[in-house]
Amino acid sequence: MQTDTTIMPYPVTVSGPDTPLSHPLAAALLTSIDDYHPQLRGRRVWLACSGGRDSMALAAVCAALYRQGALPFLPQLLHVDHGIQAVSKTWATHVQAWAEAQGLSCHILRAQVFGDNEQAARTARYHAMQAHLRQDDVLMLAHHSDDQAETLLMRLIQGAGVQGLAGMQPWRVQEADTGRYQLWRPWLGVRRAALSRYAECQQLPYINDPTNDTGDNQRSQLRRDIMPALTALNPQAIDNITRSAALLRDAADTVQTQAKSDIAQALIDTETYPPYQRGLSVSTLQALPRARLRQCLHTWLTLDEPLPPPKQYIDDVGALVVRRDANHQTALYWQASERGYHVRRYQDTLYRLDSAWLSWLALPITSQRLLLNHSTQTQSIILRADSLCRWQVRVQATAEATNSTLHIQALTRDVSVKTTRMNHPQRGKKLYQRLGIPMWLRGSIAIISMTDTDGHTTPIALISPYHLWPLSTKTDAVHCETLLSFIAE
Repeated sequence: MQTDTTIMPYPVTVSGPDTPLSHPLAAALLTSIDDYHPQLRGRRVWLACSGGRDSMALAAVCAALYRQGALPFLPQLLHVDHGIQAVSKTWATHVQAWAEAQGLSCHILRAQVFGDNEQAARTARYHAMQAHLRQDDVLMLAHHSDDQAETLLMRLIQGAGVQGLAGMQPWRVQEADTGRYQLWRPWLGVRRAALSRYAECQQLPYINDPTNDTGDNQRSQLRRDIMPALTALNPQAIDNITRSAALLRDAADTVQTQAKSDIAQALIDTETYPPYQRGLSVSTLQALPRARLRQCLHTWLTLDEPLPPPKQYIDDVGALVVRRDANHQTALYWQASERGYHVRRYQDTLYRLDSAWLSWLALPITSQRLLLNHSTQTQSIILRADSLCRWQVRVQATAEATNSTLHIQALTRDVSVKTTRMNHPQRGKKLYQRLGIPMWLRGSIAIISMTDTDGHTTPIALISPYHLWPLSTKTDAVHCETLLSFIAE
């Protein structure tokens, strides 16, 4: 039963017949539960419910199977009120009232939409739900085979590769700033027509969003104009496209496994670099065949992003990898879903740098002065901090350094420095090259000096946010440790 979008009858109970276990929708859900039983065990399960036909049908089937004892859990509904339509608050009230009548818990979330189109609203809904989920929660989605076919055609039009043409996955681990959660789509093998028949039989009071059929976005145009034409040419078109997506998903899994193996071989020690700066060995990448290099870069760049960069960007990064000259000035920028990234190469390392990390590296180093006392416990001195990250030095003096004064300040290019591994003092570009410091980190080098009780000042160490280079044997008199901590973590 299609519900008017402005006047909603609630509370509503299901008046149609119950849902037998043999019903195709129930059978598909129970089969998916068997497939992902280990991943579901012990986790909270949520169901994204817009109030539309598909999500209401999934919620109704879950409630019916739970009442029969066939479903071992009852998902909680999540409905997002994004406020971009005048009736959105009425929709939220309707969904909550219907859910309560079925014995389902329903949480209404508010979302702020940046934009006035359906994609902006979709992004806002996902962000609102992500913020609500806890680590490893499961979010059920009611996508079906018609959605899968539309997705495949959209990505084909956009020139997607094997990963994109694999379509939506029935189970996917999703990484977000708020943590990790699981997306579960148990009905990817179910046709839209089956959901419509079920909704009519059960007299579900679903909401019909008029924007779904206006044709003012690519998906609705495909749904309104292209899909009927395809099914007129071949009644099995949607089933065939869905089968192609499944076959491509198998191929994508094979490609992904190889790409992750190549990344593991090329990965620079992750403990050396912060999470906003990732690195791969250029020489290891250069040994890969061209096709594997492209897939390796594609996977690496999008490890924590929902969508990959354009093909041209990946090709440009590949050209940066195979280049043989020593020019380290090239910086390739990519604006992802929320973050911006720069890809740069320095010496034998290819870096992916978060724009927020580069902004943090541009902050000034706070000069510090500390009187050392042997009886003093370990002290932490903050050199740079903001809402993203904190860089500090942990200091503990020995008896030899008692009553000395420790100075920490930014290293300038005109200061000559000789580390314990150098034969001669060096400064500026030669010093940075000798220490292997990339351009974007050269403003984040500090020098630690110690002035003894006789007034003699001795440089004892250079530090970066995660390196320390001894400059003198007097380094042993003061135990220094450089620490980097990310506030967002």
